[in-house]
Amino acid sequence: MKGDRVEIVVDAGDTTRTYEVVATRAGRRVETAVRRGVVEVSEVTRSGTVVRTARFMATRVLALVEQPVPREDGEAG
Repeated sequence: MKGDRVEIVVDAGDTTRTYEVVATRAGRRVETAVRRGVVEVSEVTRSGTVVRTARFMATRVLALVEQPVPREDGEAG
């Protein structure tokens, strides 16, 4: 849903860096997957087409913070 976002905090040696992937249009969502030591965060359309993907080495990821947009109708996502 538009407004859903995931923040990724990554260890960058002597500091940390924060990245964000946001569902930028209506009908899009953000999906997270961990495969073979890689964390993938993707913005996906309603039909399942991946619009963009951010990939990080799992050993460097310190935190994944999913922040869904609040639903007005009271539904849980």
